[in-house]
Order: sequence, then C-alpha cells, then structure tokens
Amino acid sequence: MKCIVGLGNPGKKYENTRHNIGFMAIDELAKRNNWSVTKSKFKGLYALEHYQGEKVILLKPQTYMNLSGESIKAIKEFYQLELEDFLVIYDDMDLPTGKIRLRQKGGHGGHNGVRNTIDHLGTKEFQRIRIGIGRPITNMTVIDYVLGDFPKEVHKDVKLSIEKAADACEAWISGQPFVEVMNEFNQ
Repeated sequence: MKCIVGLGNPGKKYENTRHNIGFMAIDELAKRNNWSVTKSKFKGLYALEHYQGEKVILLKPQTYMNLSGESIKAIKEFYQLELEDFLVIYDDMDLPTGKIRLRQKGGHGGHNGVRNTIDHLGTKEFQRIRIGIGRPITNMTVIDYVLGDFPKEVHKDVKLSIEKAADACEAWISGQPFVEVMNEFNQ
C-alpha cells in the first residue's frame, strides 16, 4: 500500500493559494483516475483506491498546514505503513514556479507543514515532491505570499508542475523505484 499526501489548508478561502499546491497535485491525481478524495477520517480527507494492482491512499490533511503531521501520523499508524510507502507533496519557495524536485529525505527548509510532519513521524527520512512557487519579489511577507493566489501569468507553469508531480506519483505507485522516479523527474 502506498500513501500520497498533499499538504495545504482546508476551505474555499485557501483553495487556489500557493500553499495549497500539494492539495492541487492530489486533486490532479484523483481527477485523472476518476477517484474521489471525500472520505473523512485521520483529521483529513482521503481516498483508498487501486492503481495497477497497488492499493493507494490519497490524503489531504484538514488540520491546516502547520499541523499536517497529526493527520499523517494518524493514517500511518492506522494502516501500519512504512516510511518508504509515503510520498509527501508540498510547496517550496526555493524552487522557481513551475519546477518540481523529488527527494528521498531532507529537512523542513523553513516549511512549517514539513516541520510538523518531521516532528510527528520522528524522522526526516520520507520521500517528497517539492513544487516550486518562487519567492516574493516585492516587500510582501512570506505569509501573505504563500497564502496568496498565483498570478495569471504563471498559471500555465503551475499547471505543468502539478501535472509533472502527478506523473511522478503514477510512476512511483506503478512500481518504479523512487530513485528511478527521482532520476526521471529531477531534470
């Protein structure tokens, strides 16, 4: 069984914000496969589906970003999942908008959702897809930036990065080792 987690904030207010690109990637994966991420448990919305013979859980924590680890730990314990069966998708200001980067482990890089996930899992050793959102180029605060919507001129790049993240997820859940998926998508 594999578990793919997209980080974000619940509610209409945050739906199209930069911080919700993890949710957007989960939504893209669900849409492609005609899945519905509507079951409510584990402090999140989830779907339990099958992809090419593999059981797959899609999870969108509803705890708000800074408490994402609570939801991830709850689903990990319930299904007794190993860390190598997890893939966490989230926004990254250190990558330009439109770029993605896959890693097998790492620190939080100042991302509070990842920090909380590390705290609840007790390790930095979980697979992740970071989707670039760029940095503010004005005097905008980080909070206002990540909770702001993407401007129209980058919508095409955002859409492509979400699609590429979903492609990487599908490669991983179809049985391709994560190292190979990294090599393919980190170009």
